Amino acid sequence: MSNKEYFYDVNISWQEGRQGTMSSPGLEEVIEVATPPEFEGGIPGKWSPEHLFVASVSSCLMTTFTAIAEFSKLAYESLNIKALGKMAKKEGRFMMTEITLEPELIITNEKLADKARRILEKAEKNCLITRSIRTDIIFTPRVVVAALD
Repeated sequence: MSNKEYFYDVNISWQEGRQGTMSSPGLEEVIEVATPPEFEGGIPGKWSPEHLFVASVSSCLMTTFTAIAEFSKLAYESLNIKALGKMAKKEGRFMMTEITLEPELIITNEKLADKARRILEKAEKNCLITRSIRTDIIFTPRVVVAALD
């Protein structure tokens, strides 16, 4: 990236009650969003701002990892990231106090395990979204060496 500025355009359209749709010019998918069911008037089964917040952190980890792994020429079979956001009162207000990230990286070459772990850690430290928030990140990466079938 250079010193340029980048902009990400998102549009929200209220539909009814506590739900609406989210879209962005240039993207095909429209996503339904709503208040989560834990809050009054919340709707189960819909993406909430809280889900999207956690998703932005975990997807940033994925995209940062894939860029660094590609640059580092790290071969891997799969990457799956479990993410859990914790909403709690802090200083008298609800906020996302922590996000636990549990990436599992599958590789086939045991000699690359340390390199793979370092790249996962570097990706977590360099994620643009993580660097932009106050939420505590609990990072527990796991590198698994699997035999090729």
